[in-house]
Amino acid sequence: MDDLPSPVSRRDFLAGLGMGFGYSVLVDASDFASAHAAEATPEQIRESFKLIAPPSPDGKPVAGFGGLEHEPNMTVVDLKCDLFVAGGGPAGVCAALAAARHGSKVILVQDRSRLGGNSSSEVKMHIVGANNHTGRPGWREGGIIEELRLDDAANNPHRSWEMWDLLLYDKIVSEPNITLLLDTSVYRATKDATGEIAQVLARSDKTEHIYRITSKLYADCTGDSKLAIEAGATIRWGHEARSEFDEPLGWEKPTRETLGSSILFTARDYGKPIGYTAPKWARKIEKKHLQFRPVGSWEYGYWWIEWGGAIDTIRDNERIRFELLAIVTGVWDYIKNSGQVKGAENWGLDWVGMVPGKRESRRIEGDHILTQQDVMGLNGDFDDAVAIGGWGLDEHPPGGFDSPELRPFTSIKLPEVYNIPFRSLYSKDVPNLLMAGRNASCSHVAFTSTRVMATCAVMGQGMGTAAALCLKKGVKPREFAASKNNLNELTQTLLRDDQTIKHRKNEDSLDVARNAKATSSECYQDSKAENALNGFVRNMSGELTNRWLGVMSTDGAWLELTWDKPQSISHVQLTFDTGFQRELTLTSADNHNKPMIRAPQPETIRDYELIGTTPDGKSVTLATIKSNHQRLLRHDFPKTKLTTLRLKIHATNGSEQARVYEVRCYDEQPM
Repeated sequence: MDDLPSPVSRRDFLAGLGMGFGYSVLVDASDFASAHAAEATPEQIRESFKLIAPPSPDGKPVAGFGGLEHEPNMTVVDLKCDLFVAGGGPAGVCAALAAARHGSKVILVQDRSRLGGNSSSEVKMHIVGANNHTGRPGWREGGIIEELRLDDAANNPHRSWEMWDLLLYDKIVSEPNITLLLDTSVYRATKDATGEIAQVLARSDKTEHIYRITSKLYADCTGDSKLAIEAGATIRWGHEARSEFDEPLGWEKPTRETLGSSILFTARDYGKPIGYTAPKWARKIEKKHLQFRPVGSWEYGYWWIEWGGAIDTIRDNERIRFELLAIVTGVWDYIKNSGQVKGAENWGLDWVGMVPGKRESRRIEGDHILTQQDVMGLNGDFDDAVAIGGWGLDEHPPGGFDSPELRPFTSIKLPEVYNIPFRSLYSKDVPNLLMAGRNASCSHVAFTSTRVMATCAVMGQGMGTAAALCLKKGVKPREFAASKNNLNELTQTLLRDDQTIKHRKNEDSLDVARNAKATSSECYQDSKAENALNGFVRNMSGELTNRWLGVMSTDGAWLELTWDKPQSISHVQLTFDTGFQRELTLTSADNHNKPMIRAPQPETIRDYELIGTTPDGKSVTLATIKSNHQRLLRHDFPKTKLTTLRLKIHATNGSEQARVYEVRCYDEQPM
């Protein structure tokens, strides 16, 4: 490693903030993170940015001082954390939030100016997942991605992509255990004698910083496996031969060809004729190019403007960008000027993406490689399941738009959702490297299902939670995965956080609600109060077996738990219905948006109280909530002996029934 100046202490650094010295600085992320705080204060957030911004004497870099020998004008900042996450798409965001909420100090590095990856305002791809556009009602993912979707629907009814960017930024900077570094790219990793990552280097040219980061665990959520490449992990790229995993959908021979990238556009009706002149380099599009690529609507288009799978989707990205823009402008020229499309006279482009939305590049090999047979449910279940997938096996021709004679996709719907194992979320040969997202460990055939963003997000939450438990136990991922007790703890922790895992239910021995008797006000149809204690937190469309539905009268509705002996309780967790039978995502496609509700979901309980009864018969109000739109609610209060706990519902967001999937109660706040 390069010779670097000795780092100064945090105290000396803070004392010198106004003194103008260009030191290499050492900052421990734990110095400004509170493991138990629910949300950082504005002062904490401002302080965190001070700690990663070393002083500058006169606004100019000091050549040869405070920097690497080969980067004399960059200031080196040393950072320490528990978990380093590279990549701020849905996988990285959910991994960082999951680990941080379980007490880990996290540094999240993103090479763009905004979070969200392909779901950000730079690309504008809507998030899809296991419910397969509601072709599988009831299987919308729970957990952190559901929290984000619900916040976006409630606070962004006007479908602004920039508001989605801001929501993700707010979630990350408001978490006191996370240090966020935007516009920062990982470019080097060093390993120690055991083969573990010892340190990573990340650079921000906008702030002239090089961050030298030491962590206990590292996670690659970059999509392109940039951290894994620097760490020397085993990588896969493209199609495996059919014979390698005996996959019927595999190609006969291996190839480095991949799915291509896309650039999207949006347009709107301006109420008057809008002309369009294509640039000289735009492609000339004819009807023959579009035989399998319909242009029936054009407010948001088109995922099938895809190109680059036949070349290197990383190193050829600039060429891919040019060709995609040439196709986009050519397709719009066809819509506006060919005479073949009616009704577009008043429509004009109002946005064209400049960042190709990448589907596929490198994948990191883990202890388990997910295959076609796994996602089709032919190999049984996994003891180390941490997340679900369910998108169809969705193959695209590598030639993309340059293969007009081929359909732009071939999709095979899977019979059911499938579980994703933890062993596919850590590297097989770099002991302290984990991963989540489209670079997870799978064959190309399985990847055509796992690659979609909601699946990437829940992989991120599963991996981030597992990382936090590894850190608490002081073990590496492989050692953690070898213990059935560890895996059971991971399962129950994920379920408590509303992560969806197929065939798993609440068996948490610390949840005293499981020992209670449930009663309620009038039930709707065949729903029962005890359904809220059976351990499951979802139904397929129309089913009532796993939730209580109470008829809302003028006095509301109530659900009550009663114990034979008084219970000491300081934490209550509620899981409400948020309409999993519908799709819920941010999209610019009007037809796709029509069945969604861009507001608080009507099934969700809005206003309620938690009221307890003490052993001496006194009633105590433990929580009062108004204007709720979330599915998972947690309430902490001073430890209280209770014989009953009543959830008193005053209003929903529109439903005529009060709907509750689960009530949990704990003596102490679970971690």
